[in-house]
Amino acid sequence: MSGYSKVGTSGVYEAGDQRNYKDSELPRPERYEEGTEHSHQPNDSKDERSIANRLANEERKLKRSEQDDSETAASKKDPTLPAKLHGNEPSKGAKIDSSIQAEEEEYLRRKGKA
Repeated sequence: MSGYSKVGTSGVYEAGDQRNYKDSELPRPERYEEGTEHSHQPNDSKDERSIANRLANEERKLKRSEQDDSETAASKKDPTLPAKLHGNEPSKGAKIDSSIQAEEEEYLRRKGKA
């Protein structure tokens, strides 16, 4: 009676979902996109970048911030100017910023510091 069992049905002994697939038959999941933007944070202490690379990154940031575009430079002079350049009415906040800036300049002129 070896090799014959009366326990359960024949379905118990079938391979079903427990078969071993060859590597070529296995479904391959899609790989994640490698090298995505912001995958390396500059302040990450576990990042293996050298000090020279970190320094170069900071220098690049400084150069980029110094090279403002014309609209940013215009908004620093007059907060309402970018909207006027585009032919729009300046926002309420830009108008308030402009009046505050004018008040501060007048105050400094009265103090003799400008």
